[in-house]
Amino acid sequence: MPDRKPVIGIPADRRLLGPHWFHCVGEKYVAAIAEAAGAVPVLLPAIGADLALDALLSCCDGLFLTGSPSNVEPHHYGGAASEPGTWHDAHRDATTLPLIRQVVEAGMPLLAVCRGFQEMNVAYGGTLHQRVHELAGHLNHRENGDDPLDVQYAPSHEVAFAAAGTFVRLVPGRTAMMVNSLHSQGVDRLAEGLAVEATAPDGLVEAFRVKNAPGFAIGVQWHPEWKAMDNDFSRALFGAFGEACRRWAVARSR
Repeated sequence: MPDRKPVIGIPADRRLLGPHWFHCVGEKYVAAIAEAAGAVPVLLPAIGADLALDALLSCCDGLFLTGSPSNVEPHHYGGAASEPGTWHDAHRDATTLPLIRQVVEAGMPLLAVCRGFQEMNVAYGGTLHQRVHELAGHLNHRENGDDPLDVQYAPSHEVAFAAAGTFVRLVPGRTAMMVNSLHSQGVDRLAEGLAVEATAPDGLVEAFRVKNAPGFAIGVQWHPEWKAMDNDFSRALFGAFGEACRRWAVARSR
């Protein structure tokens, strides 16, 4: 049994900073993997097909898909053209979308938040609402960008857990919780291979799992990585992910 901590790969965004392109991951995601999951975070460049699955499976024990200011390009799910000014990241799409199902089917643990959650739904054949706040009967799930970060990431609305789901077992006795909300897109049609884990008061799917996954495969729309160690559910979620990655590391070392 290896004594080392599991290694969790985090696919990067590709962003233009000044005159140069960079592959970036927010510190809050790195910290959540290091502290709450108890793992070693490794940043993976957004290089599309050059990030070969066999290489990923040989060097990582889990995959963490982060949030991002960018949105999945709508042609990946048959959606209408985006509103002008919408931020996209074709390099990240080309990296994550082909990997998701292959990683899950291989048994490698996968956790996804926000954009990563939306990527999972698209990868399994689902579709997205591009502007949830414009839909009748739906909440405005966006943050106010002028607010301080602690206000933007403060609890915004409740989510109800599925009665027979995974989340009700993470924190015994918990059937719902307050979550932050910092997204304009959301699940439209949930992919057939996914099972709902949590919903918002307006019916929007806020969390799911892959139904027949051989290992840990969960996505959430909110941001549990924000000050993860201060939230009992976030600690439990990242802790379960980290433990699944440890078990994967042991199994593949045999």
